[in-house]
Amino acid sequence: MADIQYNATGRRKASIAQVFLTPGTGSIIVNKKPLNQYFPHETMKMIVQQPFNVVAVSGKYDVNVRVKGGGYSGQAAAIRHGISRALVSVNSDFRGKLKKEGLLTRDPRVVERKKYGQKGARARFQFSKR
Repeated sequence: MADIQYNATGRRKASIAQVFLTPGTGSIIVNKKPLNQYFPHETMKMIVQQPFNVVAVSGKYDVNVRVKGGGYSGQAAAIRHGISRALVSVNSDFRGKLKKEGLLTRDPRVVERKKYGQKGARARFQFSKR
């Protein structure tokens, strides 16, 4: 019998992560690379694994992720969001714990656009009186 696969989409900033969850040994593959190889920083790995620690199912599911767009920080948060949503489809009892930790909410903060006649979104060019 084929294992059941749960999938979900996670988003953060400009990153979109497609997460595929299957019962297994706890391996996490991101864009065909192991988690340790894809995210060199320890904090990024902790962010990705946070949903499993919250619902205490570390090492029980294999994760395969396709992520694109944005930088490492946004991608890690997008993966965390996707894993959280996939865990809710595995067991709806996880929803309360994940929601309490704020892992099911899509973080709406994105970069503010640059305005014309200015250096950035809010920074102005230096004013010179003379």
